[in-house]
Order: sequence, then structure tokens, then C-alpha cells
Amino acid sequence: MTATLPIRGAGDRLSGLFWRRPGVLLALLIAPPLLWLGVVYLGSLAALLMQSFYSIDEFSGVVVEEFTTKTYAELLRPSNFDIIIRTLLMSAAVTLGAAIIAFPIAYFAARYARGRWKAVFYLGILLPLWSSYLVKVYAWKLILAKEGILTWAAEGIGAGFVLDAVLSLPGIGGNSLSTSFIGTWLVFLYVWLPYMILPMQASLERVPLSMLEASADLGATPAQTFRSVILPLAMPGVIAGSIFTFSLTMGDYIIPQIIGTSARFVGQAVYQLQGTAGNLPLAAAFAVVPIVIMLVYLTLAKRAGAFDAL
Repeated sequence: MTATLPIRGAGDRLSGLFWRRPGVLLALLIAPPLLWLGVVYLGSLAALLMQSFYSIDEFSGVVVEEFTTKTYAELLRPSNFDIIIRTLLMSAAVTLGAAIIAFPIAYFAARYARGRWKAVFYLGILLPLWSSYLVKVYAWKLILAKEGILTWAAEGIGAGFVLDAVLSLPGIGGNSLSTSFIGTWLVFLYVWLPYMILPMQASLERVPLSMLEASADLGATPAQTFRSVILPLAMPGVIAGSIFTFSLTMGDYIIPQIIGTSARFVGQAVYQLQGTAGNLPLAAAFAVVPIVIMLVYLTLAKRAGAFDAL
């Protein structure tokens, strides 16, 4: 009596092919995201770069599709160059402020928070990210307003003169915090702070406790231990967090639109030039500036080992 072999279906043959050639399965799995990345993301960046080398006819307002660097030369005009410098300074100020505020929070979470308190820490950091971005910005608009709770609290404790002194600072003050660069900085700091805390906390958790004990045994003061042991080992996390805060501040146009003075940032310039002004080449040139800056920044961050803390 002869045994009959089961008839293999298409699914069995396909499964056998994937088992014999795992590279085929891998190619099929990564092909859709790579196609999306190549066509949508890299394709849009290529189109953006190409648009930045066009120019606009000043008389007719029509885009002239001829290769030229004239549009990039326009970025060096005082009005346009001030926008770039203003954005860089705000991004650097937000990053520095976030690093100073986030470090003690991240250090406490990495060294002392355990069990339930660790969960409370993560919940407290991530909870603001679950709310609407616009809701948070408009809430801060009310908080920072001249009739807002911050001004009311400052006057209630007799510190209204401090707030008035801050608002009178040349170049960064205004009629109220909601119409000043200080208010813009505060809102940026609040919105992006979690992106600085989490990488720093992950980096600080990797600092061996034995190294801190060895530093104390060798007679180092807490300040010396912080400067010579903790800070160098935590620096990759600081740089990793700064990638988020710096890049997100550079590209944001909603916060400066709602809070702050009438002075524009790069994100606002791109939004207005491609919209109301209709100057696509100059908008593209402005958009290329943060990309180039972040490419340089990411290269330096990679050399510093920042990606190990992501």
C-alpha cells in the first residue's frame, strides 16, 4: 500500500521559499516603508532643494525655473538674516534652559525614584504630551497675559516690580509676557521639556553607582564628582535631548505666531512666504537652512555618542 503525499498549496510553497531564502522575506517587509521614505520624504526634500535654486520674477511674481543662487543671496539681506539669527538664538536659549531644568529632574528619577515613584515620574513627564498642542499654547497665552494668573500671583506676593523689570528689558520684553520673547521662550521650554528629560534620564541610569562611590572614596567633593564623573557620562543624553529641543524650536511656527512679538522666526517665514506672499523659492531656501544646521548638528552629536542615549 503506497502512502500519498499531501498536496502542497501556494501558502506552503511560499512559506518554504521564505524559509530557504530569508532575504526575500526581509526585502518584502522593508520595501513598503523604504518606498514611502524614498518617494514621500526624500522626494519632498529633493523637490524642496530644487525649488530653492529657482527665483521669482519681481515684476510678474512668477517663479522662474532656472538654476540660480540668487534666492540664497536674499537670505543675507538684513531682514532675512535677522530671522535666521533670531531663530538660532531662541533655539539655543530653549535648549540651554531645558538642559538646566531637566538635569535635576532626570537625576532624581535615575538615582532615587523606584517602583511606584518611577511610574509617577514617567506619568508626570508624559501626561502633558497627551494633551493637544494648541490647547497648551492657548492656555499659556492666557497664563502669560497682562490680566493672567501669573501677573496676578506676582502682584499678590509683592513681586510685581520684578515682572515689570523683566518686561522692561530692551529687545526681549514687551507690554506683557504673552507679547514678548521671554513669553515665547517660556512656552517653548514648557512644550519641549519632556524631550530633554527622558534622554537625560536614560543616560544617567547608565552611570555606574560604583564610579560615584569610587569618586567619594578618593576624596572628591560632590561638586568635583558632578563635574568630573556625572556630567561627562551624562553628556550623550544631554546632546540627545538637545537634538529634539533645538530642531523642534527651529521649525515651529505656531508658538511664535500665537505668543510673542511681531518679529518672525524661520517657521513663520516659510509659512508666510509660501502662503500669502507666494514666494516659493525663498520659502524653500529658508526651509533648507534648518535642515543644513541640523545635519551639521547631528554629525557632531553622533561623534559625541549622543545616539546611544536615544
